[in-house]
Parts: sequence; structure tokens; C-alpha cells
Amino acid sequence: MRRFLLPVLIVPVLFGCASSAAQARQADTTVKLVAYSTPKPVMQKLVSRFAHQPAGQGVSFTQSYGPSGSQARAIVAGQPADVAFLSTGLDIDTIADAGLVSKTWTKAPYGGIAADSVVAFVVRPGNPKRIHGWKDLVKPGVKVVTPNPFSSGSAKWNVLAAYGQARKSGQSDHKAVRFVTKLFKHVVAQDPSGSTAANTFFSGQGDVLITYESEAYAAFASGERGKLVVPKPTMLIELPMVALKSAPSAAKAFIKYAHAPKQQRIFAANGYRPVVKSVLKRPDLKSWRKKYSTGPAFTIQDRLFGGWRKVNRVWFDPVKGRMVGIERAVGGPTH
Repeated sequence: MRRFLLPVLIVPVLFGCASSAAQARQADTTVKLVAYSTPKPVMQKLVSRFAHQPAGQGVSFTQSYGPSGSQARAIVAGQPADVAFLSTGLDIDTIADAGLVSKTWTKAPYGGIAADSVVAFVVRPGNPKRIHGWKDLVKPGVKVVTPNPFSSGSAKWNVLAAYGQARKSGQSDHKAVRFVTKLFKHVVAQDPSGSTAANTFFSGQGDVLITYESEAYAAFASGERGKLVVPKPTMLIELPMVALKSAPSAAKAFIKYAHAPKQQRIFAANGYRPVVKSVLKRPDLKSWRKKYSTGPAFTIQDRLFGGWRKVNRVWFDPVKGRMVGIERAVGGPTH
């Protein structure tokens, strides 16, 4: 018996040494998270919880938040990044075109999307201007707050949602563009990001904020007062999270972790629509399931848009895009 005992004892010792070595290497790993501004609270929760997982032990994070388009350009310009969580697929494409992210990033699980939201309105308590749908935004005297579409992903979604709903109601392309132009004549503030636009609105400017549904819920959770209105129809906002090519394995493990049911429940309970839809069947998310049952939503893949690359050429090209012309017409920002 004694002849066989020694190898049995040695195996756990060797395994323990290997495990300790792996942990020591992992302890030196820093994951650099670069994200758009809105999800900072929920991402801080996920980062904190990841540290208690086997894949996250000894891993530290740096976190950068800002306007999505600006964050994408910063990464291309050299800002260190391992995980990019941005507000449009266009911004991920910008990084991919620079060779920093795989151009096939949409083939990742869930299409590379970590969570969803929809374009929504926040109005003043009691809804004194009686804003219930898109047409109400262009009524006389209504003052609108929405971010700058040349820096903010949130603003891009808002523009496309306004155009898309007009087309869905039967308007021609020309009339739908005129509606967007009329809407921007009512805009009184165009901040760099969705979060700064929300701060402007909740500080007292404007009658209605066009924003992410998730931004509205985050504001209400922090004590801000207002009423959420989800117009019909609206646009589904798909929020991509990808690892850069140079990212350590811990970064990829974090993205996988963010898609697991427990973490998707965290997204769902913090105002984000989960991509793992089954989590909404949980009894503790019943109230959120009801909140997210808001009716039809069209996507960026709709034939009206044809995906982000086409949308960027048509709407947001800094020289020939439709938004440059609209902003010039209303005296808004053009970059």
C-alpha cells in the first residue's frame, strides 16, 4: 500500500503549486474597461462582483466612462483598453476598422451585445405639457433636450428613432427628414453625452429629455423626479461589449461573466433589458418584466436603416450627412 501512497500525495501538491502560480500571474492582471457614460453604476456592480469569482480573483480594473463616440476615437488614438462597452455598433466598428477589434465581432454570442434598452422620453412630474408620443415633441412651446449626435451614441439612437417612427407611420423619406429637422428646432441643449444631457434636464432645463430608458431608470433610482414615457413605436438600443485583440484572458472572462444569467438579472433590475430573455421569467423580476412590455420596437437592421455603416454614411458623415445639414439649419453643433 505504501508504494502507491506517495504518488497520490504528490499530485495534490503539484496541482496546488500550479494553481498558486496561475493565481500569482493573474494577480498582476489589470483589465482596462472603456465604456460609454450611462452604465457606470451597473458596471461598477459587475466589476465588484467579478472579483469574487474564480476567474476574477486577483484581477484589478481601471474604468473610463464618457461619450461613446469620443471613447471609440480615444481608443483608436491610443487610449489603453481591453474591454469596450459602447452604445452603438458603429463605435465598435470604428475600433475594428483600426485593427484593434475583430471585424467579425458580431459573431460573438448574442451578436456581441451585452444588454438592450429603448429610446424613451422623460417628462416633468405630472407631465404638464402632455407629452405622450413623438408628435407631441414638436408642439408649440415644447423644449427638448437631447445630446449631440456627433459625440454621443445616445443622440444617434434618438435621431434614428425619430426618423424611423415617422416612416413607420407612413411618411415618406422626405417628410420623415423634415420631422427630424422640426424636432431639432425644439432642442434647447445638446450636451456631449447621454449622462450630461440627463444632468441638464434634471437641473431644470427643458420640458422633455430624449434618452435611454435605462438612463431614466438610473436617474429615478438616484432620486431624480420625472415620468418615463416610452413612445410607440420606438427603437431598440443594442449595447455592444467586446474584447480588444490585445486583451488578457481575464477581459474575455469578464464579458462571458456579464452574459451569465445572474449578471443579466443585475442588468434587468437596473433598467437594462437583458439579452438573456429567460431571466425575466424570474418571480423577483416580475415588475421589470411588466415595465419592459412597452410595445413594438424597430432595430438598426430594419430596411429603413440597413445597419450602422450605411446609417453613418447617410446620417452622420461630418461632411455630407443629413445631420450636418439639419444642425446647420437650426444653429446646432456640427462636430
